[in-house]
This record gives sequence, C-alpha cells and structure tokens, in this order.
Amino acid sequence: MQSRLPEPGTDERAHSDRLVQLLHQTIAAQGPLPFAQYMERCLYAPGLGYYSAGRTKFGAAGDFVTAPELGEMFAGCVVNAVQPTLASLGKEADFLELGGGSGAFAETALKALAASNTLPRHYLILEPSADLRERQRERLLANLAPEINARVRWLDRPPEADWCGVLFANEVIDALPATRFTVRDGEIFEEHVSFDSNGRLQRIDCPADALVSGAVRHIERDLGTRFVDGYRSEVLPQLPLWIQAIAGALTAGIMLFVDYGYVRREFYLPERDDGTLMAHYRHRAHNDPLYLPGLNDLTASVDFTAVAEAGKSAGFDLAVYLPQASFLIGAGLQDIFQSMQGEAGDDRAAYQLAQQVKRLMLPDQMGERFQAMLFTRGLDTPPLPVDLFAADQSARL
Repeated sequence: MQSRLPEPGTDERAHSDRLVQLLHQTIAAQGPLPFAQYMERCLYAPGLGYYSAGRTKFGAAGDFVTAPELGEMFAGCVVNAVQPTLASLGKEADFLELGGGSGAFAETALKALAASNTLPRHYLILEPSADLRERQRERLLANLAPEINARVRWLDRPPEADWCGVLFANEVIDALPATRFTVRDGEIFEEHVSFDSNGRLQRIDCPADALVSGAVRHIERDLGTRFVDGYRSEVLPQLPLWIQAIAGALTAGIMLFVDYGYVRREFYLPERDDGTLMAHYRHRAHNDPLYLPGLNDLTASVDFTAVAEAGKSAGFDLAVYLPQASFLIGAGLQDIFQSMQGEAGDDRAAYQLAQQVKRLMLPDQMGERFQAMLFTRGLDTPPLPVDLFAADQSARL
C-alpha cells in the first residue's frame, strides 16, 4: 500500500520525523498512548499536527476534496435549509461553523445569506488551527464586502453564553480522535501506540478502562449481539460530552451535521471487522495510520446512531436524518443548479456544474456515503423545508 503512495519531499519527511520524535518522548515518559491520543497529536499537535501545520489540505493541491470545495451548490443548499430558522429567530441569531476548512463554505454561505437578506448577527468560525484560520481570513477579506466581513468572528472555544441560531459542521465528527477497540476471550481491549525494539511505531492492545468497555458494551446491547473475538473497530465515548461542549449554550435553533458514515447496525457489520479508520495522503486513501505521522489526515466513519443518542442526551430533538443526496434535493438543489446553469457562460462551465452535481449526488460518490443529521431546540415548529421531512430516514437509526 505504502509503495503506491507519492514519495514525500525532504521537508515533509523532516516534518514527520519531528512529530515522531515528540511521540517518542511522550511514550517514553507516559507509556503506550491510547490510539485516540495518538490520533489527536497527529492531527492537532501545535505546529506539527496535520491540521496545525502549514501544508495545503483541501482541494486539488491538498489531500482530499470536501463538498464546499467542489463549488457553490452545497453551501447554497445548506443556506436554503437553515435560512428560515435564521429569519424566524431575528436579528440576534448567529451562525456557528465548526472547522472552517479553506473558507469556501463561509464565503458562499455569507453571499447567499446576504442575497436573501438573512445575514446572521455574527458568522462565527470555531477553528483550532491558526494556519487554517489565517487562510480563511485572507479568503473572506479578498472575496466579501467589508460590511459582510465585519460580521465574521473566529472563536478559540465554543460559546459559553446563551445564544440562538444555527450550528453547522461538515466533515468534523470523522476527525474526532477515535478510540480503537478489539475483543479477546470476550474481554474488551483498547488499541494503543508504542515503539518496538527498533524504534518503529507499532500498535498494541491493552485492557480497556471502564469508559471504553462501557461504550462497547452499550453498542453490543443495542445491536443485540456480542462482538466475536478478534473484531476490531472504533467508538467515540467522548461524543456526548463533545456535543454538550459545542452546543450546550445553543438555546434556540438548529444543529446540522454532514459527514460520511452509517447507522449503527451497518457501521458494525460482521464483515467490517477492522473498523473504518483511514488515512488520506495526496488524494490517496490507505489504512496505515502509523505512516508519516503529521502528513496524513486520519479519519473514521461516523456512527450516526451514536450522534442521535448524543444529541438527544444534550437536550436536542432529532428533526431529520437522511443521505446527502436526499438532503440536497430537499433543500432545493434542482433550483440552484438550474439558476447556475442559466448563468453559465459557456459549455465548459455548464459541464463543470454537471460534474459538481454528480460528485455531490451519485451513490458511489458523496450522495449515499455522506449523511445529514439535523437537530432542533427551542423551536415550537421547526421552520425547515417540507421536502426534508418527507425524505426523513430516522427510523433506520
């Protein structure tokens, strides 16, 4: 697998070596790291983690492409879905985006909100990466009017004071540090990362603590079966606390997550016995999270049943759950496409629009692999497009 990956440059390899040295020092002092802690350092270690360093992540020059990077249709549909809520909440409503990426979503969303005269009081971006924050700032300053830019704020932590509005996260939950577990002789073990006698990174299993064991046993009870010996997968025991932390102060509004994943019974299929963990390097996906730490995006698919449980435990009502294709159709993709097609200047532009729709909608692209889950709180009647309710698949959870 590694032999088919692009060879890193000298600077890239030196960067990864510095992170490996930091990991070595940590493990020498503390012992083997739970995989979730290893993943957290690989993604977010200051100056060294994948999202904390300066290399391009998004788009053709990076390692992967997200829906907002494809063009304006995705963000336009999200705005269609949430605009009635912002309008109903009035001038005090805010929009909070978790992990702003390149700033592509914020740029398109703010333009669309301005065009519909429903700009939020503040457009908040919770972005832990100083590098990405600066890229976002430069993009918005270059492409938005000053009066729109004046509403944008960057946050270091979730809002603590009560607020109302919309919380949106695209491909965020998949990047939460995942706990890897396995079963041996009926007991739960947690995957850790250490170094072998030759100084190479290796994965080892240690007895799981009560939190991890409890999370795995909860899944087994919900599925009505025990995992067989040797089964290995991921779980996010911190998910309820995470949702409470990011959205606990949202007193009225909606919370929308879009990510790739499955309902629980599909996530933990017997044949998916090594989990869903993947590494992404220069548009290649591979399954070795120990390869070139700091240069790969590490992700795991989302158990949307767990997201529904965590949202409800945080005091939210589940409104709709549906594949991305159904969400986009219900949020007006056809009208947006026809409008943009009418404005296309030539055949090439029209072709690019058609390709964008295919990437967003086809089942083997993003249409079925990605799911949308929308929660509400403090709204008597959620002002959502009726077509979203008609396509709701929450009964599958």
